[in-house]
This record gives sequence, structure tokens and C-alpha cells, in this order.
Amino acid sequence: MLRDDVFSFVQDTYGVQPEYMWARYPDFAVLRHSSNQKWFAMLGGVKKSALGLEGEELVDIINVKCEPEEIDFLSQQKGFMHGYHMNKRHWLTILLDGSVEFDMICSFITHSFELTAPKIKKKK
Repeated sequence: MLRDDVFSFVQDTYGVQPEYMWARYPDFAVLRHSSNQKWFAMLGGVKKSALGLEGEELVDIINVKCEPEEIDFLSQQKGFMHGYHMNKRHWLTILLDGSVEFDMICSFITHSFELTAPKIKKKK
């Protein structure tokens, strides 16, 4: 249900619907800005073993953009790790297994949205 909660939060807050871009991975969704098409999140189901965790069952994850220093700190805590299949320096993976509170996940989504938003050019 957490995945649906994330999609509802993003729709209500930013008016963004998930995009399913890969036929081979039908449960992977991308969330991106409509203005510049930059991704601010990606969700999908991944085998725990692919994340370095015990077990072969699938676990939902969300990748969000984040500052490198924050990623290094957070990846030492339960529910967080360096970006799965993303640039590990700039992307953070959060497990959607209940180990991270939903409000905190929403905060990371908001931060990622801001980091990937179109830059405003200053007039000379």
C-alpha cells in the first residue's frame, strides 16, 4: 500500500502521475517534472538479495536525488542505501517496507523534487 500512498502524495502535491517506461520491468515507475522531464524519483520492486539483503522476495524501493554527504550518513541507517541502479553519489534508495516513516519518505521526495527542478536564470 505504501507505493500507492507515494503516488497519491506526488499526485496531490505536484500533479505528477507515474510513468511506466520499461516493458521488461512493468512495475518500475518514474516520477518526473513536466517542465524539464528530469526524474525526481523512481519506484520499483527489487529482490532483497540485489540490495545486499537476505532473501529472494521482492521489496519495493524508491530512489530519490539527495546530497552526497547526506547519502553517506543515511546509508548507515536502517531502510536507506546508496542508489540502486542509479548514480550512487547523488541518489538514495529508501526501502518501502515500513522501516522508514511515510512522512520522512515524503520529505525526501520533496527535497528531490526541489533538487531536480528547473533552474531559474538570473537577469544580467
